[in-house]
Order: sequence, then C-alpha cells, then structure tokens
Amino acid sequence: MSETGELERFQKYIKMKKLSSKLSPSGHEAALVTHETNIRYLTEFPNSEGTLFITRDKAYLLVDFRYGEAAQQQVSNAEVIVYDKYYDAIIELIGKYEVRDLLIESEYMTVADMHILEKRIEDTGCRVMSSDRLDKLIAQQRIIKSKAEIEKIRKAQQIAEESLTELLNMVKPGVKESQLAFELEYIMRRKGASGISFDLITITGTKTSMPHGVPGDNEVRAGDFVTFDIGALYDGYHSDMTRTYAVGQVSDEQREVYDTVLKAQLMGLAKVKAGVKAYEVDATGHGVGLDIHEQPFVSSKGETLLSDGMVITVEPGIYLPGKFGVRIEDMVVVTKDGRDNLATLPKELIIL
Repeated sequence: MSETGELERFQKYIKMKKLSSKLSPSGHEAALVTHETNIRYLTEFPNSEGTLFITRDKAYLLVDFRYGEAAQQQVSNAEVIVYDKYYDAIIELIGKYEVRDLLIESEYMTVADMHILEKRIEDTGCRVMSSDRLDKLIAQQRIIKSKAEIEKIRKAQQIAEESLTELLNMVKPGVKESQLAFELEYIMRRKGASGISFDLITITGTKTSMPHGVPGDNEVRAGDFVTFDIGALYDGYHSDMTRTYAVGQVSDEQREVYDTVLKAQLMGLAKVKAGVKAYEVDATGHGVGLDIHEQPFVSSKGETLLSDGMVITVEPGIYLPGKFGVRIEDMVVVTKDGRDNLATLPKELIIL
C-alpha cells in the first residue's frame, strides 16, 4: 500500500476510534449508527442500508448481500458482516460483548423503528437508550472538518464556480429560469460533480425577492437581477454559494441595495475567527459538509463558538417583496486567525 493509502487508512481508524473511545469503559455499552450520512462519515463507504455496531474496542459494519463485496474491499476501520437476518446479527453482537446499553441516533431513528428494535432484542436484557447522546457525539465530531474533507469541499466549490462562469455566457433577455437551472446542473456534472447540493436556485426579476424561489418559466429581462444560489456535490461533500448579477442596466435603488448587502457580507466575513460566537457573524448562515445544512448553525440563535476547521456560510440578503432581492454568499473555513474563503468569484456588482 502506498504512503498516501496508509495515511488514509490511519485517518479512518482515528475517526472511528475517536467515537468508540467515548463509550463506557465497562465494555457493556455499544452504539448503533443507522443514519446513512453518519455511516458514510465514519467509514467513508456510501450505502443506503448499512448499520454500524460500535463497541469500545471494535466496530462492525452490517450490510446485506448487495453491498457485501464492495464493503469488504473498501472498509478498513470496521469488520464487515454480511447478514442474512438483520436482527439476528444485532442480537449476536449484543451477546458477544454482553452489551447492556445500546445507544441509538434518536434524531434519525423513528419511534416505530425503535419499538421494533426493543421488541426484537428484549430477550437479551439490553436496553435501547433513546437519549440524544449519540447524536451529539457524532455531531461534535463532524463539526470539525479534516484537511481531506476540506479539500473535497474546496473541489465541490471549484466545480460550482467554473460551471457558473461558463453558464453566464447564456444569461441574456429571453432565457428562462428553468433553462438556466437545467444547463447549470448539466455543466456541473460534465465538470465532475456527482450531483447538485440542492435544487438550484436560478431566479430573476421580482422572484429574486424570494430567498428560496423556485425556477420556472419566467424569462430574464433587461434591468433584472438574476440570483444564483448553487452548490455542487463531490465525493459526498457539498458546496454552497450565491451570486446576484444584473442584466443590461440597474437602477439607483438596485445599486444601493446591492452595495448595502455587499458591505454587510464583507463585515460578516471579517468577524469570522475561532472563538467568535456564530450569531456574531450572520443571521442566516450554516455549516456545510456531508449535509448541505449542518452544524454549526450561524444564525441569531447560534451560540456555538466557532473553531478551527469548521466550514460555514456567510450569506446576508435584502428582499423587497414584489420588486427584487439581493443575496451574496461565500463558504469559508474557520481558522485560528480568521478564515479561508473557499469562494473566489468576484462579488462586486457585475452587469451582464
């Protein structure tokens, strides 16, 4: 195995060990991770039906026959079990490690599924712990991005920016919002994206006053603002960026609003630094990673202290109902001394 491969293998091991070390040293506690995104984070193996059974000393990835071969080839920080009967495999591991308390992801496991689990394992004497302890442990770990994760997010951002730059050549009066969204997704995929981070927002005219407007048959007109809130998906990681452009010309009011938003955005970016509370930066931002919206939540309720390695958005906007709106959004990595801005496209008002 190459030196790079050994390093990646070690990093996966550390990621899993960091979580397992938080379990009780008595050895009678285990964690059951069923949420697809969290499993991908811990194993770096994407699948839709797996389950992680984690003890203090060892982790197991339970999959059915569809994922067995791929999991055995790709997963290095957990033993792969290809099960015939799911609950029988869980019961066997509970017995093997004499587990008495089984932590679940209360945020993601439904009450119905929890009751089924309790019923199936009741003869083992193991209790299903429905607190949010496991959710918090994983969230606290995911909130700080590794260098490898940051590079994947950076690549997703690069794809989005290159794609938008290419698309701008077709932004002119008469083109429909829906056409812009379709073409932009096509360009992103052509440039290496595995998908889009969310339904792309490519809106124009009065619809720009809607922060989450849906592209439709509206056509771009001279004098309009056109808002692009976009993100690409790369190896499981998302990007997120918003730019607002003008077509043909702008009014004094449009320019004033744009300049006000840009000033606010620059002020927000200037506040980003490890040790600052999230709410001091922006009222509408959020963390980005394997989920497009994840911790920390950079909002008026965001009490999280920003830390080195967090990835967040700064996205102020002004929305005038029935007239127009402006939003400018960058995605940045929090550092000890400030920020590493992953967005490189210009933010000054551009008239196409």
